Amino acid sequence: MSAVSPTNPLYRTRRRKHVAMMLMSALALGFGLFWLVWILATLLYEGGSALLRASLYTQMTPPPGSDGGLANAIVGSLVIVGVGTVLGTPIGILAGTYLAEFGKRSRLAGATRFLNDVLLSAPSIVIGLFVYAVFVSQVRHFSGLAGAFALGLIVIPVVVRTTDDMLRLVPNSLREAAAALGAPAWKIVTLVTYRAARTGILTGILLAVARISGETAPLLFTALNNQFWSTNLNAPMANLPVVIFQFAMSPYDDWNRLAWGGATLITLAVLFLNIVARMLFRKRT
Repeated sequence: MSAVSPTNPLYRTRRRKHVAMMLMSALALGFGLFWLVWILATLLYEGGSALLRASLYTQMTPPPGSDGGLANAIVGSLVIVGVGTVLGTPIGILAGTYLAEFGKRSRLAGATRFLNDVLLSAPSIVIGLFVYAVFVSQVRHFSGLAGAFALGLIVIPVVVRTTDDMLRLVPNSLREAAAALGAPAWKIVTLVTYRAARTGILTGILLAVARISGETAPLLFTALNNQFWSTNLNAPMANLPVVIFQFAMSPYDDWNRLAWGGATLITLAVLFLNIVARMLFRKRT
């Protein structure tokens, strides 16, 4: 009797298990997609109209009962996220380069990878409290720089992990070929391995930016908020996540509408960054 014969009891048992697992997987997929579609549909329904209003991008956050927009919060978020990315990205790339190219399987590299994974999974509110304790409480005022510092700490472990993984995927034959031509180690890293892994590293940076774009807890303890236009990094600065939190919790309908618009804007921006990152990674593979 053939092993794949329908009359084989073992085949029938395995077939039933296969069908059951496929059905459970399909149900789990459908369950997850259902909530995702529901969230996106709700955001577009509640905040889509606000995105089409020019005042959302040109006016300041208003007092209760007045028309306004989120211009200062949008610009503040761009500044804080940009500075945080600039602060965290070089440290993450250099640390990931050490782990992949020089430390490799040393004890220091192993301990660093473990601590990086711990930091990667640490709640963002803990990072916000840390920055508040070591920076904000010392200078005695909130600031956009403190918020950027907190977001930079969130960027670092993401970039370290991605850089380490991407550089370790580069074939050793490329390094050996460059070394055989007499290239020093720093040239092998900068001109060979970085070029081979640049798309993956850029993907990691984009994912880190998407990660910090919607962080609220660290900014509550660092940048706080500002109702007025301000690009001064040494003063409290408006930002979308905190404004959304405050407006969504308020009893005013006009603030609630702006909160929905801001939430939709952040969601679409994060979705766009993730799509771009996936496209770059697919291009690399």
